[in-house]
Amino acid sequence: MGSHSGVSRRQLLGAGALAFAPISAAANPGPTPAKPPNIVFLLADDLGYADVSCYGRPDYRTPNIDRLAEQGLRFMQAYANSAVCSATRVGLITGRYQNRLPVGLEEPLGLRDVGLPPSHPTLPSLLKKAGYQTGLVGKWHLGSPPKYGPLLSGYDHFWGFHGGGLDYFQHTKASTDLWDDDRRAPEPGYMTDLIGQRSIGLIDRFAREGRPFFLSVHFNAPHWPWEGPEDEKESERINDGHRGGILDFDGGSQKTFAAMVTRMDFQIGRILETLAARGLDRDTIVIFTSDNGGERYSDTWPFTGKKTELLEGGLRIPAIIRWPGRAPAGASSDQVMISMDWLPTLLEAANSAPDPAYPQDGMSLIATITEGAAARPRTLYWRYLNLDQEACRDGDLKYLKILENTFLFNVVDDPLERANLKERKPEAYAAIVAKFRAWDAQMLPLDPAASTWGFSGKDAADHFGVKGNRTAKFPAPPRPKPPVAASAPPPKQPVGEVSD
Repeated sequence: MGSHSGVSRRQLLGAGALAFAPISAAANPGPTPAKPPNIVFLLADDLGYADVSCYGRPDYRTPNIDRLAEQGLRFMQAYANSAVCSATRVGLITGRYQNRLPVGLEEPLGLRDVGLPPSHPTLPSLLKKAGYQTGLVGKWHLGSPPKYGPLLSGYDHFWGFHGGGLDYFQHTKASTDLWDDDRRAPEPGYMTDLIGQRSIGLIDRFAREGRPFFLSVHFNAPHWPWEGPEDEKESERINDGHRGGILDFDGGSQKTFAAMVTRMDFQIGRILETLAARGLDRDTIVIFTSDNGGERYSDTWPFTGKKTELLEGGLRIPAIIRWPGRAPAGASSDQVMISMDWLPTLLEAANSAPDPAYPQDGMSLIATITEGAAARPRTLYWRYLNLDQEACRDGDLKYLKILENTFLFNVVDDPLERANLKERKPEAYAAIVAKFRAWDAQMLPLDPAASTWGFSGKDAADHFGVKGNRTAKFPAPPRPKPPVAASAPPPKQPVGEVSD
């Protein structure tokens, strides 16, 4: 890729980086292949909208992710189902609003014994029913064994961790959380590298079987703790009674964040090279995206807000699909889309369909991807318990509520969400709020015992007005404190109690 010199980031994204053409201008991508495609789903963790160079990151390069964009289609208005991890993963794997399931009310899933019900159809279970081999490498975060787990929800193979966050070298929260199928399997190494290597091994295994496969590669990068591949000493510091444990509020830097993202990009390159070397690349859909907006060191330009916030920066994510012969190369689309759209999209690509007993909230993007269909208006909804947040995107307008403050923005003209239009457009404001209320009434009610989290002024200086990270409406339930003997040393800070 060439330099961005002389071109502003807004011009870069508006014109389509790397000379990406609008999808409507693409040539006819060709007939549908007879054999269902393989699918490799690459999911980053806490990666912001502009944290890869093909979406505008200026201070480091992600050549392998950029290559996917050069050979495929970028969605420029992609949203996560939630501003936090496990809730989005519920929407992604079910194709439905996470608010329909108790596990989807956790923001994120922490210590409670809830999870994704094994009886609920999922993307891997539906593809498995259609004849696919299925595997997950990396992060699960939808409930722990024996009641929940990837092997109970459609995956044939699993290597990775069940929780929301773990140390990149020690692979711990409170204990080692590294599994091979249903057994603990400690293994030394930097987590991003292990995920890459295990993914390559599973591709080889699937290729020998000769049937189509669905491989989920769920990196924990660039989620905290802030540890690059050369930062084992930092891992030792964090795990030696460090305040906050792997939340790592006194660690990290832009340099460390760059090392984490570029190492993930390197491993993605190895996965792509393996597909090519095995002659699978022409028959494989590859998707790259993130589970929510960016965290402390992320670049969310041209948006404001971060993870745990329903501002655009907490929700907008990169989303790329490469599908040789079907998706035009170097294209971009302004179709508004959301994480839960991938289930109906990929089932249609596999000549399958969702379970009619579980109506979908997502929509198939096949016509957008393969035919250059005109963008369709969408109405999308979000809730977030922390700070009583609500949001609805309806066309170009967005309703937003944080605590008692409410807003109406045109997020196409005003992506920074600065010009509050609710007094200028009272009818539009009333209509979009009414839509939100009608949707909200169909979802499970907010659960005051659910986990929720967000930054406060003590955690982040730019949140100086936020006094706590719960709501006045639903204060945090008290945690019982275990007795400590007078002669015992102070208890060690739990590592990863907030596990997203």
